Order: sequence, then C-alpha cells, then structure tokens
Amino acid sequence: MDYLFTYGTLQDLQVQEYLFGRILDGKSDALFGFKRFENAVYGRYPLVLHTKNEEDKVEGMVYKVSTADLKKADIYETSAYKREKFNLESGLMAWVYIENSQ
Repeated sequence: MDYLFTYGTLQDLQVQEYLFGRILDGKSDALFGFKRFENAVYGRYPLVLHTKNEEDKVEGMVYKVSTADLKKADIYETSAYKREKFNLESGLMAWVYIENSQ
C-alpha cells in the first residue's frame, strides 16, 4: 500500500466514487515547502509548486491507496501533472501530483 496526498478534486467524494469505485478513508495532513495555486491547470484546477521554503504549507488529505488506485489517479490527473513522493507533516511519505514541466 502507498499513501496519496491530495489538495484538490481527488478529495471530492463523487470523484472518488467514480474513479476508485469507493470513498477513500483519509485524514488531514500537510505538505511543507509548497504553495497552492488556484486555477493553474487548464484555468480550472489547482496546482502545488515546490518552493523549498519550509514556511510554505499546503493543507490537504492523505489516503492509503493501492497500486491500481494510483494508476487510475494517474490517468485522471493527465499529463499536466506528474506524481512524486514527499514527506508530509505527519511523517508519512506520500505521492503528490505536482506540475509536470516537461
């Protein structure tokens, strides 16, 4: 099992039901060294940018997910995002969708 940190539409219960076939069991967590920008992707979806400034913090939710769940999320997030692992405030190491600058 892996952890997935979310800060946008993947927290929406309807999106979870559609994408994963269930509501994910999550808990609040935070990502340090990032800033959240609204409407940054396609003029509609949020994005977090790695500032590396530990005073910057993004609040979100962390979920325990399977490899199959991550593959579904990758398709949902499109090539506008890429998935990388970062440490969260809780100490968990989680996947986070960040800007895909390629």
